Amino acid sequence: MSKTPECQAQPKEAYRANVEGTAVLAELAAELPLVFFSTDLVFDGRAGGYRETAPVNPLSVYAETKVAAERIVLTNPRHLVVRTSLNAGASPAGNRTFNELMRLSWQRGEKVRLFADEFRSPIHASVTARAVWELVTQRVTGVIHLAGSERLSRSEIGQLLAARWLGLNPQIETASVKDHRTPPRAPDTSLNCEKAQKLLSFQLPTFGEWLRGHPEELV
Repeated sequence: MSKTPECQAQPKEAYRANVEGTAVLAELAAELPLVFFSTDLVFDGRAGGYRETAPVNPLSVYAETKVAAERIVLTNPRHLVVRTSLNAGASPAGNRTFNELMRLSWQRGEKVRLFADEFRSPIHASVTARAVWELVTQRVTGVIHLAGSERLSRSEIGQLLAARWLGLNPQIETASVKDHRTPPRAPDTSLNCEKAQKLLSFQLPTFGEWLRGHPEELV
């Protein structure tokens, strides 16, 4: 369960899926390398530019389950925790990734409400996949941060995607995380990916660079 509102509404189910489910997988992979995908939301967002050694402080049920799952995975020295940020891409049903949800809203003629003071490090899923493959072949273990190389606000991300879909007449309503009450939102969970970058054969791109370099991609 990866949607924050869903996890807030169903905490027992979120714990069962995200923590207990991970524990089963970690046990099954006790003698094997295991890659566990975690999130930048394990941090409270007060600082930004988080390194792997920064203390976690989850603000939502979803983030709490990811922290608990990380701790289970990291008891095995063979395993790897990859903390990533917003991953763009195309899902099988076309309605799962953040870019798909924005596009669907614009197709329905809706205005998308985005925070100008909430910062993430977006990356395309294909870049994440390539990077993880390289890390696995190097047998990297422990915790590593893997995200785009640029800190962008939610509204800046939306503007980049809106420029891709001008034919839909995309509309954005700028908002503030200060107006969001429950659960509290982490204002800046941008990640420092220097550790991963030193191990990779290619430069982690900014989200804008990736979009410009792949004009044919449906994002």
